[in-house]
Amino acid sequence: MDKVLAGQTAIVTGASGGLGAHFARLLAKSGAAVAVTARRLDMVEALAGEIAGAGGQAMALRLDVADAASIPSAFAEIEAALGPVSILINNAGVGGEGLALDLSVEEWDRTFDVNVRGVFFAAQAAARLMFANGTADSGQARIVNIASIASHTTLPGLSAYNASKASVAMLTRSLAREWSRRGIAVNALAPGYIETDINASWWATEGGQKQLKGFPRRRLMEASDLDAALMMLAGPAARAIAGTLITIDDGQSLPGGG
Repeated sequence: MDKVLAGQTAIVTGASGGLGAHFARLLAKSGAAVAVTARRLDMVEALAGEIAGAGGQAMALRLDVADAASIPSAFAEIEAALGPVSILINNAGVGGEGLALDLSVEEWDRTFDVNVRGVFFAAQAAARLMFANGTADSGQARIVNIASIASHTTLPGLSAYNASKASVAMLTRSLAREWSRRGIAVNALAPGYIETDINASWWATEGGQKQLKGFPRRRLMEASDLDAALMMLAGPAARAIAGTLITIDDGQSLPGGG
């Protein structure tokens, strides 16, 4: 793979597994020094070791984005260790499952604390570094928020999640409007359903199989299906892309079912 990100430093939140870990490996293969962060330190330490073993540069750091006050110091520590931060993959998120009548205040707040509040304050902290370290002026600064097809499609039984991801889509546009002129490309990626540790048990159930058969192609996506779009938004190709939500979902959000 071409080292198109050589000399750059990327932060990936929620990198303990699933898409976050996949994105971290992809960025490292593209030449970036990668900071992998998550609440589970042992998981990101293992990932950082894997990346280093493959010839990449990585560091692991415990970070809970719901604790907004801890984000700036964590990002500053990363920059001190790896160099000027130029890329943020704002991936940390929680599911927010639950029917509307059953959701508690605590469950609703937890979803928004991570999926919206955490995304905003991670973007804010990264942007402050990018403005100060010169990567925004150089045109390399990138913030990629990981949204979902729930940003624009109603997923049943996920009202809190749907609302949080719709917020991420609008937040992306708002930040892009403020920061594009100053040199940061802010965009979002909206993936469809991919099997992860969080949802694997669902697809084996009768309900999961029924949902799967309702997809136009009757299958789940692979994480690698997102690679080209992620690299476009995180790399040089995003020079003229701002405030864009790219949906990659294998047609799952098309109306009419399978």
